[in-house]
Formats: sequence, C-alpha cells, structure tokens
Amino acid sequence: MSYIKVSGTKLVDGNGKEIILRGAGLGGWMNMENFITGYPGCEYQIREALAEVVGKEKSEFFFDRFLEYFFQDEDAKFFKSLGLNCIRIAFNYRHFEDDMNPRVLKPEGFKHLDRVIDACAKHGIYTILDLHAVPGGQNTDWHSDHGTHIANFWKHKDFQDRVVWLWEELAKHYVGNTWIAGYNPLNEPTDPTQTTLIQFYNRIYKAIRDIDPYHALFLDGNTFASDFSHFGDACKNWENTAYSIHDYSLFGFPASPEPYVSNDTQRRRLRRSYEKKREWMDQRGLCVWNGEWGPVYARREYEGDRMDAINEERYRVLKDQLDIYNKDRLSWSIWLYKDIGFQGMVYVSRETPYMQLFKDFLAKKHRLAIDAWGADDTHVRNVYQPLIDHLKREVKPEHQNLYPFPVWKLEDRVGRLARCILVAEYLVKEWAEHFRGMDEKELDKVAKSFAFENCLQREGLNRILTENATLVKEA
Repeated sequence: MSYIKVSGTKLVDGNGKEIILRGAGLGGWMNMENFITGYPGCEYQIREALAEVVGKEKSEFFFDRFLEYFFQDEDAKFFKSLGLNCIRIAFNYRHFEDDMNPRVLKPEGFKHLDRVIDACAKHGIYTILDLHAVPGGQNTDWHSDHGTHIANFWKHKDFQDRVVWLWEELAKHYVGNTWIAGYNPLNEPTDPTQTTLIQFYNRIYKAIRDIDPYHALFLDGNTFASDFSHFGDACKNWENTAYSIHDYSLFGFPASPEPYVSNDTQRRRLRRSYEKKREWMDQRGLCVWNGEWGPVYARREYEGDRMDAINEERYRVLKDQLDIYNKDRLSWSIWLYKDIGFQGMVYVSRETPYMQLFKDFLAKKHRLAIDAWGADDTHVRNVYQPLIDHLKREVKPEHQNLYPFPVWKLEDRVGRLARCILVAEYLVKEWAEHFRGMDEKELDKVAKSFAFENCLQREGLNRILTENATLVKEA
C-alpha cells in the first residue's frame, strides 16, 4: 500500500489516482474538551481535581478506561458503514511528556493512539494525526488545554523546541504506516506576530522531513485556520504539503445573525467566507483540506419543542456547505464524531450512568454558559452586560479590537475570560466531587457510558454525510 501524496491541488495514491478524504474529527478523546464530555474548564484542571477526590491511582484508572471505551472497533466499523474514509485524531502533548519532565517520552502515550490507528486501518479508514494542544497553548482557546487566553507558545522558544522534539518522536514511530494519510502539526494557531508561525512551520517541516520524507503534511492557517495572508511564498520550501482551513459558519450556531433559509444571499455568504479562507492557496495552485467544519445541534432538554425546527435549519447549512465542497472536490473532516449530544455524529445516551450522574450539573453549565462553543448566554447576559458596557465607555474605540479580532470581538473576550475561564474554574471541583467514594468497578461503569453500545446516532447528520461521502460535481 502506498502513501497518500499531495500533487498540485489534489491528494493522490501511489499511482497518481485522486483520493478525496471525507470523514470526521475524533475530538474530546486524547484531547478532552468541555462541551464534548461535559466538564468545566480545561482537561488538565479536571484531571488534577479528580486525583484530589479519588486519589491518583483511581483517577488514572478512570481516564484510561474512558480512553478505551471512547473509540473501539465498533466505532470504526460504524464509521466505515457510512461510506466515510478518514478520521482526524486530535491529541494532547501531555500524553507524551510532562511539563515537569520535558523531552522524556512517555511510551504509554502510544497505547491508545496506536490502537485506534490500527482499528481504523482494519476497516479501511485513513487517519490524520492532529496535535491539538501544545506546551504554553498555540491559541487563545480552551482546547489548547493551557487554562488562559494568552497563547504563550509564541512567546517562549522552549515550548516550540519541545513540539519539534515531539514531532520527531512521532515521525520515528509512524514513518512506515501508510494508513496514516498525514500529519497536522499544529491545530488552529493564533500567532499575533503573524510571522513566528511561518518560522515555526519551517522548523517543523525540516524536523519531520529529516526523519519521514513520505507522509503528507497538513498546515493550518493562522487565526484558527482561517488566515493565510501572511504566508507569502513560504510554500516554495514545503513539498508534499496541503493547507488546512476550518470552515465554520455562524449560520450553524446559536449566534446566527438570522434564520438560515438557504436563499441566494445566504448561500453566497457561505461561499464567500469559504473562498476567502482558501484564496492564498487558489492563487498558487495548492492543495486545500477542510480540517474542521459543521453546525451544532439543539437538544430537547434545553430548546424544547423548538429542537426539530432548529436542527432542520442546521441541516440546511450543512447541505449547502457540502454542495460547495462537492463542486470543488474538497477533502474534509467534519467536527465531530462523538460527544454528549451537541455536535457529534453519535452521542452518549441520556440514560447512561455518566449522563444520569451529571444531569443537574450539565443543566447548570448550560444556564451559566461556561462553555465557549455554541454558548447561549440568555440566562446570564444581564450579569456581564454592565462589564461590557463599562469597557466600551472607558476604552477608546481604536483600542477595543484586540487580537484575535475579528474572531473575538470585545463581547467575546469578556465571555471567554469571565465565564469560560473564571466561573468555569470555580466549578472544576464540583465536577470532580461527583466521583467521591466510587471504587474502580463504579468508575469503570461511568467510563463505559462512552462506549459505542451506549451511544445514540444523529441520524439526520449521518444520512447527509453518507449521501455526500463519495459525491462530487463537475465545475
């Protein structure tokens, strides 16, 4: 079996035949995220808190069982049954090294990653390795698992050196695996200088290529994989490389500017947003991969009788985006495969031990809007609006748009810092206390809630994905 390669604007096999990758992101697994599995704050915070409540040994047992159950052979078999052929695996650097023991490889980091790569290969599914969280945090959001809104990765060379070292170790381990479609070295960077990212990509490219000249690389644009305007002619030095956009649309979220009815104006907005992200690549004849995209969905316990109507609207967004991608023969990876009911293709049943245990806590999280992803701040807007108004009065207009503006406007920054970092931090121990007194048998039962057999399928989403898994249109 041959490696997948980048040839001009296409991905091809060893015979030069075009391969279009259609799949999903395995998020919330080896890089846990609060909205995906229901905890507050960042992964390192809940791991520390759970160790305090049940002890280090039982805490490690729970998280190991969670990793085991979250993706197994049954998941790979189901994924393949939909006609999809690629999974982007998000992982956290903390599985491979400790901050207090840097550059010392933790071999157990490969335990679950190897297992899932092999399970996918068994069912004919390619994988793309996505380093989703790095030392210091490469972006300003919770999924970098650094607990702050400052992306310190761009301020400390040693953090960058450690990531170069980690990718060298990963390249050594996976250089011969042709079921891996490629490496995605850095998820959603937000480099405020716009130039340090290019310097880092030059370093990581050379470090990987010195060990592994075979696998394709997928490089995210700056500002959450949306901006390539400062890349210049850097691509001349990068062979066998594709470029990753993340094509989320506001129409697919609660903060949508208007109901989505799929009229000509709205479809043009979808197309223009997408074209703007890939403009730099199109000008140079480069390969584009959509590494993340997709709407979120309403839930009966929160949106009530409006759920079905909201979700039909989100499916219209989904279909119109896919129509664009099919026309361009685009490879894509929708976000996401599995969660507790907000965005996943499959989601944990409300009747499982985990969902029953956290039923009231999840309702509290939703009311307080402490997750940034698709937050509905209706119940707490009156709490934060005075602070927003105060800042707008006291800060000069020309100083209000701090990077990563325009992705983060002033209101978004207040929400991220006040709700999603500060308030969330105070709820971390409350989450962990739910496990107090549990023995390993009980912890295993809770972790098993995430097994495929205990999940429901989002049939509307999966049907649309299946219909489009192999569909392309001539321009």
